[in-house]
Amino acid sequence: MGSVHSSGSGRTAELGRRGFLLGGASLLLLTGCRTGQGATVAEPSALGVSGAVHTVDDLLSTSPFYVAHRGSGDNWAEHTMDAYSNAIALGVKAIEVSVNVTRDGVMVCHHDQTTRRLGTSEVEIAATDWSELSKIEIDARGWIGPAYLPQPIARLTDVLDAYAGTHVIFIEDKQAENTKALLDLLDTYEDSTAHFVWKQWAGAKQYKEASRRGYRVWGYFSRDIIGRIDEFVDRFDYLGVPVEATDDEVTRLVSTGKPVIAWEVHRRASRDRMLALGVRGMMCSNLPYVMSATSRARTDAFADGLRMAGDLPWTTSKGAAYQPKFDVLTSSLSIGATGLQSYLMGSLCPVDATSYTIAFELQWPGELPEGFQHVGIAFGQPDDRPYRVRVESDVPGYHVIMRANGMLELFSRPAGVLDGIMVGSVRTSPAQSGEWMQFTVEVSPERIRVSRLGLSKWQFEVPDTTYRGGYFSLCKNYRKGPPIRFRAVSVA
Repeated sequence: MGSVHSSGSGRTAELGRRGFLLGGASLLLLTGCRTGQGATVAEPSALGVSGAVHTVDDLLSTSPFYVAHRGSGDNWAEHTMDAYSNAIALGVKAIEVSVNVTRDGVMVCHHDQTTRRLGTSEVEIAATDWSELSKIEIDARGWIGPAYLPQPIARLTDVLDAYAGTHVIFIEDKQAENTKALLDLLDTYEDSTAHFVWKQWAGAKQYKEASRRGYRVWGYFSRDIIGRIDEFVDRFDYLGVPVEATDDEVTRLVSTGKPVIAWEVHRRASRDRMLALGVRGMMCSNLPYVMSATSRARTDAFADGLRMAGDLPWTTSKGAAYQPKFDVLTSSLSIGATGLQSYLMGSLCPVDATSYTIAFELQWPGELPEGFQHVGIAFGQPDDRPYRVRVESDVPGYHVIMRANGMLELFSRPAGVLDGIMVGSVRTSPAQSGEWMQFTVEVSPERIRVSRLGLSKWQFEVPDTTYRGGYFSLCKNYRKGPPIRFRAVSVA
């Protein structure tokens, strides 16, 4: 493809002359550089080398390979330059970009066709000029935390100028009506077919023009059409499977012999399941956590007002709806959403599964729940799949609960079972509004000891060795009622 940028006008083109910004991009790979939210960028991993040039063939030669889904939207504001630069600083070889076009023809990196979900004000992108859209920022504080600064909407050309010459970019026309203009833009970049992968829903038609121009195409199957694989599979070079797909559905895609990429990967358990089924690529929203196998910290960072990589509510499908709220003044996290909740402390996991101590404090800051209602932690899970008390779970483990009436109890629960078996308990003093209560759970190869600390000390010990997994979560175990705060969560 040609390397000379052309110019044009109207809604279908934004092809002014630009130079590659590779020097600036390489600066972002320096260890310890600061980002807009005030967090330190992780040291680049072995998955990528500063200054290296990555192509599609290079990406596919790695197994597993990772693509930064929306720039790794669990960690940084999705589809912003902040997200892309931080993902690349981690060493990832590929990023995923969604494209919308403004009324005056400016291509922008944005998943939705409106700014309703994350914008600081709401507009329809196709009905808005860039001069107005550029004043709107992406506000991900509800998901990432109150200390994360709103980020500018990124122009596509700025992202491509920075990374099209050094990385692989999966690119999708979200409005599904800018195929020619978008491909014309891609064609202006040197070695474009070596760096761009055309991305689309498997049932769409744009693949024809992309393939004709020499681009490889990734078609992703949503749950509503995954049963029609035979109808669409020949269209694509690479196939996409949702992590919610059944084992049989995943196996069917893998059996085609074409590289399969799973999306959206938020958890290590999803990664491991997909790899076991033969999937090679991870379209990943939580790169710093999923690309690693070890814990990132020993204590929580609630005081920072930023969610650490790996800390996740039990579901990501509702966006920030179930994300706990940070209270920087009290260095705490408040879980108050309606329904039974759990919050994975993945940043502290896996713990040493044979011998460890989890310490934590909890508080009902205002109204107390009914005396029999309870909160606590789940621990001993073998992986990071969600575990909620009073909800059947795919993973076994323990949960220790503190009832408002003062009962402290430990339950053991197999996978697929609603109610656990109580294996230990002690009566402590009833909870008081605003009181911070301190707890420890000590696990050894032979026993578990649960304690409530304070002016008095209550504890019990059980010789139970059933579960010794390395993952744990914070839990609110009643559907309605007041929020619960956690702080001083640590692993020793």
